[in-house]
Amino acid sequence: MANIQKRPNGKWRARYRDLDGKEHARHFDRKIDAQRWLDEVTASLVTGQYVDPRSAKKLFKEYAEEWRTRQPHRPSTAKAVAQHLRCYAYPAWEKRALGAIKPGDVQKWVTDLTTTHGLAASTTRTVFNTVNAVFRAAVRDRMILHNPCEGAKLPAVPRKRVVPLSVEQVRRLSAEIPARYRGLVLLGAATGLRPGELFGLQLRHVDLLHATMSVEQQIQQTAKHGVYVGPPKTTRSYRTAPLPKVAVQALHAHLRDFPVSGPEGWLFTAPEGGPVVYTSFMDGSWRPACQRAGKPKGTGPHALRHHYASLLIKHGESVKTVSERLGHTNAAMTLNIYTHLWPDSEERTRAAVDRAYADDGSADRSDLPDAEAA
Repeated sequence: MANIQKRPNGKWRARYRDLDGKEHARHFDRKIDAQRWLDEVTASLVTGQYVDPRSAKKLFKEYAEEWRTRQPHRPSTAKAVAQHLRCYAYPAWEKRALGAIKPGDVQKWVTDLTTTHGLAASTTRTVFNTVNAVFRAAVRDRMILHNPCEGAKLPAVPRKRVVPLSVEQVRRLSAEIPARYRGLVLLGAATGLRPGELFGLQLRHVDLLHATMSVEQQIQQTAKHGVYVGPPKTTRSYRTAPLPKVAVQALHAHLRDFPVSGPEGWLFTAPEGGPVVYTSFMDGSWRPACQRAGKPKGTGPHALRHHYASLLIKHGESVKTVSERLGHTNAAMTLNIYTHLWPDSEERTRAAVDRAYADDGSADRSDLPDAEAA
């Protein structure tokens, strides 16, 4: 129910009741402005776009904390989200109401992340995505009408070209790493599994008879939750990886030297037993092996994944196939990382035209009339 009344002071009072029966009112100098406001409110109520003015007054931090605690984040993601909000969002908007944060405020905040806080462009984008998720949820919950993050200009992320390891480099690394992880290195290079996926392999995931391996879990590590078994990174990360001969041979050798007891036994274990822990593996085995093998400083286990992708590309596999083997969310992600490894399109274009004209002699211009040849 809505109505407009003229007040003794000459103002026009517009009133309406929201879906909860709460009355709202505003005063205007002109009746036409009061009517326009009521029309807008009525339209939003009818279309389901109504936002209670009281909702927008809720503090950003209060709503963000409610949003954060009800998200089904895995522990590593939950830790990152909490850090983004605590370190970068709350200092800026802790005492600001949701509806008081405007697009200009967001743009200045994004710029300050790089200029004041010194964050890399990629980190700035990650922090922004967290805050953007909060505001998107606020719009869905009818707390605010518009998301102030929409249209924000983000810093460009410099594209780093992946330089994959050669076959010889992988062999040298596998020779330098402790024997208990030699199979892990060769398996990573031959299947493209993520480090956590390699650590999470159990004997039940391996089918040497059919030369396949199923990816169903990964080992993760956070300060709060310690070492734990979690699901693969994305839905697409659940996959069955074909095992080339080099992987089958490496697994046979590994299981011979390091037997696994039962289907639930870990394929690769820490020296003291149990699954491989990333930090201990890096400090105790991977980095020393890289140094002995002459690898560039900063080379991580992910380099084995890049090596695998480069082999598939070199031997003509499509973007779709490479994306599926790596368990990427989509083919666009694969192209974004490895596009420079595919054969140069300019050379393919020249070769295609040259082949078309090579058979009939049309490429020879000596017989053309002078005017046409010119």
